Amino acid sequence: MSTILIVDDDPTARETLVAILEGEDYQLELARNGMEAIQMADRLHPDLILLDVMMPGMDGFEVCRRLRSTPQLTEVPIIILTALDDRASRLQGIESGADDFLAKPVDRYELSARVRTITRLNRYHTLMEQRESLREMAERVVTAQEQERQRISRELHDDLGQALTTHMLALRNLQDDLSLPVESLFERMQALYDQSYEIAVKVRRLAHDLRPPVLDALGLKVAMKTYCAEFTRRTHLPVNFEIDPSLPALPDIYNITLYRFLQEALTNIIKHAQASQAWVDLTVEDRTITLTIQDNGRGIIEEKLQSNGIGLSGLRERLTIAGGKLNISSSLNNGTILSAQLSIPGEPNTKEAT
Repeated sequence: MSTILIVDDDPTARETLVAILEGEDYQLELARNGMEAIQMADRLHPDLILLDVMMPGMDGFEVCRRLRSTPQLTEVPIIILTALDDRASRLQGIESGADDFLAKPVDRYELSARVRTITRLNRYHTLMEQRESLREMAERVVTAQEQERQRISRELHDDLGQALTTHMLALRNLQDDLSLPVESLFERMQALYDQSYEIAVKVRRLAHDLRPPVLDALGLKVAMKTYCAEFTRRTHLPVNFEIDPSLPALPDIYNITLYRFLQEALTNIIKHAQASQAWVDLTVEDRTITLTIQDNGRGIIEEKLQSNGIGLSGLRERLTIAGGKLNISSSLNNGTILSAQLSIPGEPNTKEAT
């Protein structure tokens, strides 16, 4: 639904415009003067502004100039409604940033057609921006996947490959020295056993990075609880974990998305937050799964929130792929709250996750 802000000091004029447009699928908002219009536009970010020129205090031209000087509103379409039909007035409107003009009294059919065209065009631009955003996100996902493949390839070749080569050479050397005294032979075999154990640990670590086994074996609840406990042991950051006992069984993509979200969010806290405590809460309400991760650290400055800094872009994209959304609340020296929300698909399911 498109939001249209109607700005006119004349109540009758506002009512007329509402009467013309209220049958359409629009959300109509009304402002009685220029200052109120600027404040409402900043809050609503409307899809279209219908702006009267002749208003006391601040006329429509000045309102238009101020709106165009606001970065968030510079692209909002503005149609100026005016009884002035001279060339100088139209030039003034163009210079102030208006997109179109309609003469008062307005023709209802012309107004409806112009509004319909502009809002449709706005939706088209929005759709194209969303598609471009999805395309860029897909490119980043592919790049991330390729980087992960390269990392795994390096670990297999440089780490595991070399360890196995060394291991095989040691075994071959041992075959040539079977006449060694029992004590020396035992020491050589013990060294080979230790090498085998190290290789097995590396293989398990690599497999865990690709897909945590506990997630498949014991389910999301136990996997997240285990990770929080292990994270506290490794980093000495206390993590208080709570989970809704009514959490239902979830699709696999939800399980892995929430688990990876937890990993990345806690890692960001250690890297950036300088926190002394973290809280993790997994709840379900109105068929919406919410994973909330909070810390008492230094918070995130507004510029980094707007620029998706500190790993926020990765968190948001991970949720977007799964059909979820990310909410962020933060203030300096008062910590940060990250909230991941996913809607439960399909019919209600009372079966609990294991």
